[in-house]
Amino acid sequence: MSRRFLFAAVLGCVLGFISPLFGIAQQPAAPPAQTPAQPPAQKPVPPADAQPGQTPAQQPATDDQDSGFKITSAVNEVNLIFTVTDRHGNFIPNLKQSDFALLDDHKAPARVSSFRQQTNLPLRVGILIDASTSIRQRFQFEQQASTEFLLQVLKSKSDRAFVMGFDSTPTVTQDWTNNIDGLQSGINKLRPGGGTALFDAVYTACRDKLLDVSRGQEPVRRAMVLVSDGNDNQSRAYMDDAIKMCQRAETIVYSISTNWTPSRGKGDDVLRKISEDTGGRAFFPPSIDDITTGFNSIEEELRSQYALTYTPADFKADGAFREIYLFANDRRYQVRARKGYFSPKG
Repeated sequence: MSRRFLFAAVLGCVLGFISPLFGIAQQPAAPPAQTPAQPPAQKPVPPADAQPGQTPAQQPATDDQDSGFKITSAVNEVNLIFTVTDRHGNFIPNLKQSDFALLDDHKAPARVSSFRQQTNLPLRVGILIDASTSIRQRFQFEQQASTEFLLQVLKSKSDRAFVMGFDSTPTVTQDWTNNIDGLQSGINKLRPGGGTALFDAVYTACRDKLLDVSRGQEPVRRAMVLVSDGNDNQSRAYMDDAIKMCQRAETIVYSISTNWTPSRGKGDDVLRKISEDTGGRAFFPPSIDDITTGFNSIEEELRSQYALTYTPADFKADGAFREIYLFANDRRYQVRARKGYFSPKG
């Protein structure tokens, strides 16, 4: 037997021994059976970057989920949270699924998984305060209004809020906490000066603070309180960019205008547009004394809402924006909900 043949034989034996240890295989491994190219419609699996509120309501736990890993695939259920009020802004409780009509991308949903009235959900609230030069004379009003909101609305130990001030750039002065003193301190740290990049601030707050908040089992109510005159002169983002990011983060925006002039300007239209497109409302109080009524309405809306989980018809995981049209059959009632959502990319 030649030395070359003996060396080849020994090498073959060694490789045969270590291959199972390191996963060396002579044939390509077949793809796992549990990850098909397109998941079955009845048991969708949430992608790692799925939007909050779009994971299946009754998905069974898997080993991957228990270990902290997520399998990426399409999601075909939407969780829609909304409020119903009368013409005077009073919340309407005890309505049924049959009291509403819903269109998703101009089509009735294929199936409604659940309908329920949810009360006292934990709140996740971003307080955004305009700290630009244009509101210098009204800045104390903004600080008082923001503090009043926190004292009025943040009551539960499970609630959380953060404070962000903005001029030409956004700055977080207090991160997520339920400590009222810490939040108030974050508000008092702000000083007015510089330009106004309102759209950048709204976009950044939703992208960095609200988009990924609490994707766990417990549902939360995401909201933003925007205190500003609505005038923007330095943003790189457009208003539509800010609105779309709020919709991605499923965040409702309540705007409080600091415009005290009798005439309504473009800034008021901006605040109204952002609020209405995200399912919120804009308030135009003439003084700090008139804010309490508005805050009572906000608190009632945040604490009492309906939740509807449904499967859209002809759903496509293409990342496109899908419009939502939800209304009450009784036209005396007004439904406030986000105008749509972005489907995840498959």
